[in-house]
Amino acid sequence: MAAVIGLTGGIGSGKSTVAQMLRALGATVIDADEAARAVVEPGTPGFAQVVEAFGDGYVRDGRLDRQALADLVFHDEAARLRLNAITHPLVRQWMAERQAEALERGDRWIVLDVPLLFENSLEAAFPVIVVVWTPADLQVERLVGRGLRAADARARVAAQLPIDSKRDRATHVIDNSGPIEATRRQVEATWAAITSGGRPAPQAT
Repeated sequence: MAAVIGLTGGIGSGKSTVAQMLRALGATVIDADEAARAVVEPGTPGFAQVVEAFGDGYVRDGRLDRQALADLVFHDEAARLRLNAITHPLVRQWMAERQAEALERGDRWIVLDVPLLFENSLEAAFPVIVVVWTPADLQVERLVGRGLRAADARARVAAQLPIDSKRDRATHVIDNSGPIEATRRQVEATWAAITSGGRPAPQAT
């Protein structure tokens, strides 16, 4: 028997930090961002499809120029939908394969780290959903701290469902707007509640 948990949040909310903490607590974490990189590696069908759709101008040193592509799709809705149509099915397949491997190993707690969980209407697949929350202005501030221009940061935040809407639809919320130790305490308490309180409901393997 295994249980599958959804982990999501907004860009810049610190979801990767929480995922690392969950790994340390014993969860198997399957990361959609890792999948998104893997499925467009040089030589993959995804790489070929993206280059065919967007052109060689988005290839740099033999690899996709992810920054240039991101700059395009976060300001061009049609381009974003075109990219998603290529990559999302490949990402889902990649994650399903990793999940099958985890089940075969007998892993008990499997966390699927899915940034666009609500945007892609996937909540029905998860008996428990953990949302990593920070205020929207802090999301922008963190993205600017990573080197994005403020306008680009705001565009990327705006491209997702508002973080407060995600919070309102969560089973558990991790407030990652404060010190890292405060986040860690929340993660530990949430994990204890999930693993000892009958949540999530076991799913047959």
